[in-house]
Amino acid sequence: MTAHMHSLTLPGPMLRRGFWLYVWVVETPHGDLLYVGRTGDNSSPHATAPYTRMGQHLGFAKNQNALRRHLSDRGLKAEDCASFDLVAFGPLYDEVEKREGLSRADLMKLHMPTRDIVGALEKALAEELKAAGYDVLNTVKSKHQPDLEGWSAARQAFSQRFPKLRERYD
Repeated sequence: MTAHMHSLTLPGPMLRRGFWLYVWVVETPHGDLLYVGRTGDNSSPHATAPYTRMGQHLGFAKNQNALRRHLSDRGLKAEDCASFDLVAFGPLYDEVEKREGLSRADLMKLHMPTRDIVGALEKALAEELKAAGYDVLNTVKSKHQPDLEGWSAARQAFSQRFPKLRERYD
């Protein structure tokens, strides 16, 4: 193996915790693949920064590395991909604040409505990118409908990077 110089530039705002939508663009030997996600856990009352999810997605913890697993399902090793571009929009909402006297269950009750709103936007984004002709690795499940204002803002933001998304609405 030969050593090479690499660089990663991270915008400071991507360190902000909260509810974000994001799309990974993975350049593979077979073309670009997308992975759609969000911050705001299903299993805890936390909403982390996209930067934090970046490392988790490419790590080896089985309950956190969905992107790595989806690539593997396509017969690809993450290390063999040419590049990973994380495109993030947010924060759409702030993380639920930990407050004195609130239990984990109390925090989850505060967290879940926002998680569901962002989850519906995540699903809409994944489905619309697929319908526009992008190769999306994952299928997002949500039983909630996206609010029209939120979806309009997300679609407009992601259309800047994914022009075929915009073409579906022109």
